[in-house]
Amino acid sequence: MKMKQTARTGTPGTASAVADITDEFGPFQDADAIHGVTFDGQRLWAATGNKLLAINPADHQITHTLDCTCDAGTAFDGTHLYQIAGDRINKIDPADGSILSSIPAPGQGNDSGLAWAEGSLWVGQYRDRNIVQIDPETGAVLRKIASDRFVTGVTWVDHELWHGTWEAEESDIRQIDPDTGAVLQRISMPTGIGVSGLESDGADLFYCGGGASGKVRAVRRPE
Repeated sequence: MKMKQTARTGTPGTASAVADITDEFGPFQDADAIHGVTFDGQRLWAATGNKLLAINPADHQITHTLDCTCDAGTAFDGTHLYQIAGDRINKIDPADGSILSSIPAPGQGNDSGLAWAEGSLWVGQYRDRNIVQIDPETGAVLRKIASDRFVTGVTWVDHELWHGTWEAEESDIRQIDPDTGAVLQRISMPTGIGVSGLESDGADLFYCGGGASGKVRAVRRPE
């Protein structure tokens, strides 16, 4: 397949806001860090390195745990979980944690965020400052969108592409144009708070992994 390359050009007067953190989950026992996060419509999933935790957002309780390698981004396609594990992306049965299939991760171990949208997986590449769209069956790269910041989590909501950044002790959440890479909106996180994983609840919240804090934070999406 032909790969499309797009570059972030930046947009003068980009809309910006300070993050409105509405809730915090964790830290959780035996979870030293939060890597990827996703949402299945009912449960918030958090990747902690060697366990995927399913969390009820209403009462913050862990309802389900899957033993698996989960050291970066997590995604949900409506039925299955996808999890970056080193240099692979595993398709996982959320009921029992079994690996149904596996494809190579585009960054060969240097990937960060993960999202499902439009029949594709979207992979954040941290130090490469890219978001990569890949075929979920083969891992073939379909296109790349460049950023000027280290890219962490990635999510789509209402046809909007958002990603987290975390660099030089500063972190934000950005909406970008998926065709040009231009930054359209920016939500700045408070000093000392970073975004590792990122996922939308499909409505007015983003769930943000907090890295070594061991927390997941809910941030209100701008109207």
